[in-house]
Parts: sequence; structure tokens; C-alpha cells
Amino acid sequence: MGQAVQQRKIPGTYIFDAAAAMKGYALNKMCYSFNSAENRAEFVRDEDAYCRKYGLDAAQAAAIKARSVLGLLAAGGNVYYLAKFAGILGLDVQDLGALQTGLSKDEFKARLLAAGA
Repeated sequence: MGQAVQQRKIPGTYIFDAAAAMKGYALNKMCYSFNSAENRAEFVRDEDAYCRKYGLDAAQAAAIKARSVLGLLAAGGNVYYLAKFAGILGLDVQDLGALQTGLSKDEFKARLLAAGA
């Protein structure tokens, strides 16, 4: 068999690996469903029912309700799927980055520019 891979711990980040993918499957599947305008409207009408429809666990449903990006990442969310959820809220990927880092959107954009990103 292959050698075990040692993961480097990066404070304040969540590594999206196979374990996170399994943990977040229902959450990410629900967020993917937001590609459909009909599904977005259904979610807006009754968020709790929509979360139950996809089988979100208590932590995932609580993070959705709290609009907690870090909570969603900790619950197995993948940022690419979470962007679909953020779109319902009128947020973009830079808003997500700001929420993840605890910065305002303008501060986050300034940090990106300073880093040459």
C-alpha cells in the first residue's frame, strides 16, 4: 500500500479532503441545487423544510440559518458549492473571503491587491 499522507495544519482553515466531502455531502448537494431558480425560490419560501429535504444535520442547518461561512466550511461545505448559497443572499466570492477572514469586503479586497492576487 501507499504511504500515509501527513496533512499540514493551517490555523483558521478547513481542508476539504475525502472526509470533509463525505461529511458535507448533503450540504454540498443542497447548495448545488441552487443552480436552479426554482430551487432557490423553494429555499427562500421555507429554508427549514428545504434543509430537511436534503437531510442536513443539525450543525449544517444551524450554520445555514446563522449564515456562518466558517460554520458551513467546518460542516463539510465546499466553497465552490457554498458560493451558490451565497448568491441567494446577494453575496459573491469576495464576500465569502471577507467573512472567512473576519475582514470587511473592502479590507479583504485591499489584502488581495497588496498580495498581488
